[in-house]
Amino acid sequence: MKLTSFGPANTIARAAETHPLTWRLRDDGEPIWLDEYQAKDGYSAARKAFADMSQDDIVQTVKDSGLKGRGGAGFPTGVKWGLMPKDESMDIRYLLCNADEMEPNTWKDRMLMEQQPHLLIEGMLISARALKAYRGYIFLRGEYTTAAKHLNRAVQEAKAAGLLGKNILGSGFDFELFVHTGAGRYICGEETALINSLEGRRANPRSKPPFPAAVGVWGKPTCVNNVETLCNVPAIVGNGIDWYKALAMPGSEDHGTKLMGFSGKVKNPGLWELPFGISARELFEDYAGGMRDGFTLKCWQPGGAGTGFLLPEHLDAQMYAGGIGKVGTRMGTGLAMAVDDSVNMVSLLRNMEEFFSRESCGFCTPCRDGLPWSVKLLRAIETGNGQPGDIETLLGLVGFLGPGKTFCAHAPGAVEPLGSAIKYFRAEFEAGIKPVTPGSLTQVATPTMAGA
Repeated sequence: MKLTSFGPANTIARAAETHPLTWRLRDDGEPIWLDEYQAKDGYSAARKAFADMSQDDIVQTVKDSGLKGRGGAGFPTGVKWGLMPKDESMDIRYLLCNADEMEPNTWKDRMLMEQQPHLLIEGMLISARALKAYRGYIFLRGEYTTAAKHLNRAVQEAKAAGLLGKNILGSGFDFELFVHTGAGRYICGEETALINSLEGRRANPRSKPPFPAAVGVWGKPTCVNNVETLCNVPAIVGNGIDWYKALAMPGSEDHGTKLMGFSGKVKNPGLWELPFGISARELFEDYAGGMRDGFTLKCWQPGGAGTGFLLPEHLDAQMYAGGIGKVGTRMGTGLAMAVDDSVNMVSLLRNMEEFFSRESCGFCTPCRDGLPWSVKLLRAIETGNGQPGDIETLLGLVGFLGPGKTFCAHAPGAVEPLGSAIKYFRAEFEAGIKPVTPGSLTQVATPTMAGA
């Protein structure tokens, strides 16, 4: 897994000032265990939070920093923390780390957990202190076996050092942390589906309200944050709000840095910690090296399979939520994929929609029936057996499965790349439609809301 940095980083001090998530990483990619982590200033932010800050101070600091969720939704972290009840009698609270990283083309959390498990633990420790949570769970994608092994070892090291368990750092605060491996479902990226799975139930999203902050795991107040989100907390507490905000590029409405990457047929696929607001072109050309010889960039996705396709002309967009929003899609996880000119968009979309269809929990009708319908139509078009009206039917499904039309955000994310692909590459879809000949005409019905 390749990692580089932005700007000059000739000394550790300089790297620490500009790369809060990655400056400690070893060149050989080996994990950083407790002794090395503490030698590199690890757990100093936790000691500061326990000794010098009240629980409300920590929440306010994170809120004022502007830290937003790094799992794809981008909800303000401090605002989410502020939803936890203030009632001191509610002494059983939970902090859950969403480490179910199943978004295709995304592997940023895996790197953090495999190489810096103590950074996540420190972030969870500070967060638990702020939220008054006595128990935490890292809900980990089951296929991440190396991450599970490294996290479990790091948890044991932290316990032995008095950084987890009873009376942490002599504060009287108790926090137990457990690693829980999931069974491998994309839908567990939705926080209430994750909670159901953790409880041993079917991984269906829950109706909201009540929100997890009020009624979460086992009916108790619960906060769910992404791995990368929690890994930002130590640096914010340790270095302050102004420092954190100054990390981003001018013009960015998001603060701090972000793990970004590029995959596909680029010369230097990899993962980098970069400031919010960097242009997608700089990420693509200067870090990923542009396309390999013999290939041309056809289109790209900015942050996982659930984000819309963009054209080469959109590479000047800034990599932050608002910047990518201006060109018609979402920042998502920030790990981009380059699609080269040899790829047929119908085949690519058929593959994507097969994945999203399979991963639907099946709870609501539009998602349960609409996604398999899109797969059926795409298969027909891919083999040249599409019927007149199939493209219009696909566009109808994009509308019927869009934001606010389904129980959770799974279906809207699934159809966003489909809609953008038809928008920019409609001719490739039309090429799979059988020509109309005398005697072959059939009545074509575009789906209506009642019919869907």
